[in-house]
Amino acid sequence: MIKSVGFLLVNPQLPENIGFCARALKNFGFKKLDIINPKEKWPNKKAIATSVGASDILKKTKIYSSLKVASNKYDIVYASTARKRDINKKHLSFKQFIESIKKNRNKKIGILFGPEASGLSNEDIGYSNYIFKIPVNKKFESLNLSHSLIIVCFEIFKLLKPSFFKKGKHLGDIASKKKLNVFLDFLETRLDRKGFFVPKEKKKTMLINLRNIFGRIELSNKELRILSSVFSKL
Repeated sequence: MIKSVGFLLVNPQLPENIGFCARALKNFGFKKLDIINPKEKWPNKKAIATSVGASDILKKTKIYSSLKVASNKYDIVYASTARKRDINKKHLSFKQFIESIKKNRNKKIGILFGPEASGLSNEDIGYSNYIFKIPVNKKFESLNLSHSLIIVCFEIFKLLKPSFFKKGKHLGDIASKKKLNVFLDFLETRLDRKGFFVPKEKKKTMLINLRNIFGRIELSNKELRILSSVFSKL
């Protein structure tokens, strides 16, 4: 499904940003980058320099003189905008945008990004099916082009590659710091009885090491009960 998602940069002004975008695509396994009317000539050495290890993405990038032509190969096109538009187009929250991607995952999907200074024009947005906005601080809503793109890449990657995000312990199941401290006090008592802390002058350091070990494991309540039961037999 990742192969069917394409990113379209409309009138990008800085070739460096194009390179950053290519790098973002490769970070998350995407390959399709379309550029419509770049300000500087193409191919561009500045873009290659900032793409670092993603020059292969740039080599396969397609250049178009018309957004109409570029958008024709996609079934559904989403337009990214930083401001609300007074046009007859369905506006999606970022959550709705991701849900829509999930719903249409078997279709060819294009995602539009506008030029750095002004964003997409209403005419550009006319070639999209939906508009979405990335939620940011309302007092400072300006996002760099590559930053906007990498946020979208990451969210779609999470959606399409869930195996990369293995489910860990539920936050509510992790033992509280209070319970962990009670356990560690109990452990100290049991180990003291068994003469574990030798030499005695090293006891403080040994306890710190034990606290560090158990502190970084993020034990669940159940795991803490099991350990307490085990050490109670000492």
